[in-house]
Amino acid sequence: MEGLWRRKLRNSDKFEPVMTNHNIKSEKFLKEFYIPNYILVPGSENEFLPNAPRCPVLVFINSKSGGRMGQDLLITCRSLLNKNQVFDLLEEAPDDVFHGLYLNLEKLKLNGDELAPKIQERLRIIVAGGDGTVGWLLGVVSDMKLSRPLPIVPMPLGTGNNLAFAFGWGKKNPKTDRHSVESFLGQVIKAKEMKLDSWHVLMRMRAPIQGSCDPTDPPELPHCLHAFRCVSSSDALNMEGYHTFRGGFWNYFSMGMDAQVSYGFHSERRLHPDKFKNQLLNQVL
Repeated sequence: MEGLWRRKLRNSDKFEPVMTNHNIKSEKFLKEFYIPNYILVPGSENEFLPNAPRCPVLVFINSKSGGRMGQDLLITCRSLLNKNQVFDLLEEAPDDVFHGLYLNLEKLKLNGDELAPKIQERLRIIVAGGDGTVGWLLGVVSDMKLSRPLPIVPMPLGTGNNLAFAFGWGKKNPKTDRHSVESFLGQVIKAKEMKLDSWHVLMRMRAPIQGSCDPTDPPELPHCLHAFRCVSSSDALNMEGYHTFRGGFWNYFSMGMDAQVSYGFHSERRLHPDKFKNQLLNQVL
């Protein structure tokens, strides 16, 4: 699996895409990330681009992250890019998005489209959310088993943002205005790819003599944990007398008291999102 590392820029190397009379320069800059509709929406009218974008992106935003910031970021990104390349994770599942995109790319390539293979080769993914959101996208991309794993840029919009911090993108929630988003895109286009280890877990629990070990009320797991599942009785990993679970993670995994506290935080935030709008207060909680 691959992530993206943002190299630190010297003052003389600082990227400032927005100028006082920025319209022409800004529009030219944003075209480097633009993906036309016919690539994203099957059956759309072909659109000629004089040059293939250097850094075409798909942007996935957890609109519930960062209080109102996720929703504000969604509006800004859709105003700067093609609105069809910016997705609200509360409305569209990333695996469905990728499935439709790659089917269309293969169809276009078979028909001789010259832009489709360049988009596929240069595509980068921006994920705006916390560690759970980034882990969700990492899991989806990993399951796709692509010959070239998609580089993923974590935009810190959660509470801890440990993955974003580890790859040089910081911990602090970003600003959502046009200038800030363009500056972030300037960092994305210059970022270099780095490897990220994925870890796989196998857990066995002795089956009870009577009844089931399943909770009375099945928990509503975060998306990043949906990859954890009980193996079937026919699986080679299955052992008689045990319930066997398998899954994976990218930055941390825990069991016991701290996992219970973390799940409690997740559940409370899901039920009462208005109480969790401040990143610092969330960390205190």
